[in-house]
Amino acid sequence: MTYEIKTFKDRQVAAKIVKNGDLHVKLRGNSYEDLFKAAAIKEAWDAENAMHKTRVAQLTLFCLIGQRSDRRFNKGESFDLKVICKFINDMNFDKVTILHPHSPISLALINNAEKLSHFQYVEKTFNQIGNPVLVSPDAGAYKTTHEIAEQLNADLVPSNKVRVNGKPIISIQGDVKGKSCLIVDDLADGGRTFKFLAEALKQQGASKVCLYVTHAQFNYGFKELKETIDHVYCTNSYKEIEDDFVTQYKIEGI
Repeated sequence: MTYEIKTFKDRQVAAKIVKNGDLHVKLRGNSYEDLFKAAAIKEAWDAENAMHKTRVAQLTLFCLIGQRSDRRFNKGESFDLKVICKFINDMNFDKVTILHPHSPISLALINNAEKLSHFQYVEKTFNQIGNPVLVSPDAGAYKTTHEIAEQLNADLVPSNKVRVNGKPIISIQGDVKGKSCLIVDDLADGGRTFKFLAEALKQQGASKVCLYVTHAQFNYGFKELKETIDHVYCTNSYKEIEDDFVTQYKIEGI
């Protein structure tokens, strides 16, 4: 099955089915425009397949927009992820796959959803560095990082962050002296948390600290990160990055 997408000057998107068959839409999904592209493709496909009940439609999103807004943070505020997931559900795909979602809330809110593992990219990073100690940056990331450490037969050091008078205090729960460390997480926006964690690891004697994130936003650049982190590894799920400080894995389908 093949399709074409046209984007008008006012950012309207329209789709056309060129060759019919089972549908598999693959998009970054990190913008509302991408979601409207998916909806346009699915609407055109539905119209062509009204009499073909056995055909299957699948959606893969490599970086789900709004995935950090997984609850109503304050009274009177919108629950953004809920709105986004309802829009996806209204498309009625038979299967929706999300690469390394920020939380299980995304999968719970989207019908017929499943997680696409990021393991292969962490494994590549692990092998390139040379068997580093894996570091989970907070309690939320511990379970996923622990599963990866078991698959790689790697050492794992948990860390935790609390704020005292607005200042982050980081505790390292393991021995990293003289060792290379790899912080593993799902996404990075500004990255200041990773900067402070890398600083704490080096204060504990780590010889090298690298960072892996699946979704590399880095909206404020790398200047601060370069103060404490030796190298960044990521996928291109969110955007393309050209910087010697970054090793970026290309995802098939983007």
